[in-house]
Amino acid sequence: MMINLAFLSNTQLFRGIREEELQALLPCLNAHEKRFDKDEVIYRAGDTVSEIGLVESGSVNVLVNFYWGGSHIFGHVAAGQLFAETYAAIPGKELLVDVVAAEKCEVLFLNLDKLLTTCQSGCSFHNRIIHNLIRISAGKNLALSERMMHTAPKSIRERLLSYLSEQAAEHGSAHFTIPFSRQQLADYLGVDRSALSNELSKMRRDGLLDFRKSEFTLKN
Repeated sequence: MMINLAFLSNTQLFRGIREEELQALLPCLNAHEKRFDKDEVIYRAGDTVSEIGLVESGSVNVLVNFYWGGSHIFGHVAAGQLFAETYAAIPGKELLVDVVAAEKCEVLFLNLDKLLTTCQSGCSFHNRIIHNLIRISAGKNLALSERMMHTAPKSIRERLLSYLSEQAAEHGSAHFTIPFSRQQLADYLGVDRSALSNELSKMRRDGLLDFRKSEFTLKN
């Protein structure tokens, strides 16, 4: 496979790094590509990893498996995004989740130790990639904190009020579109889909909001 340098230079991890710089940088990181078919396991719970994955095409799911059987999609990693960086940063730490191809995909694997260690040439673009990774990790930590805040309330209505209030503030408007389908919103908030839909209908009747699919309008 031919690595798509134009695509990589526009990802968060390689932001600010030119294509010609990437050509010099990728060998330093032991970069290599691999293709996966839909539902193929990329990393399995119990694995220890030293490489992070950057999705070049397609997407992958992060699955939590239950002791009694079944699983739950904990996260979705789209093209241009990373996975496994937290586990790769802790030597010997076993994965608690499966990483599975959600569709046909291509993944670029990078050695994290080499990414975090400035190469002997002291290239400035190597320092930039470390800076970018810190920003990505901070963004993921913030997103996790926000999710914990929204799922802390006991009732579905309180969880919805927390999430929708945050979305209104983020968009700077009482009218906005959320990035989730109804099932995805239920999974994000940790509630049953039908119970979520029922509560949204009650909130509409109570004059708190109006909605159409993923489009919401909050009312006073």
